[in-house]
Amino acid sequence: MVKPNSKNSLNPEQYARLKAEMATPYRGFRQFIYIGFGASALIGGFIFFFQVLAGREVDNAVPNLALQVGVLALMIFLWRWEQKRS
Repeated sequence: MVKPNSKNSLNPEQYARLKAEMATPYRGFRQFIYIGFGASALIGGFIFFFQVLAGREVDNAVPNLALQVGVLALMIFLWRWEQKRS
């Protein structure tokens, strides 16, 4: 009978996955956040870009567009940084 806490009770694939999770905890959750915020920034940037292009409320739309582009750039940077670390 195999002891419940022995390394032999897990198959090698499960053991490797758990070991990777210990090295980088919550990696999947962080990537989900990067994708969610990046998609939101992309949609917002699209909307504000066309508001500026149409000339509607340019005083409000330009700073909002800059913010959306900044958030999108940050999410892309964080995603790439996360990929390099693994």
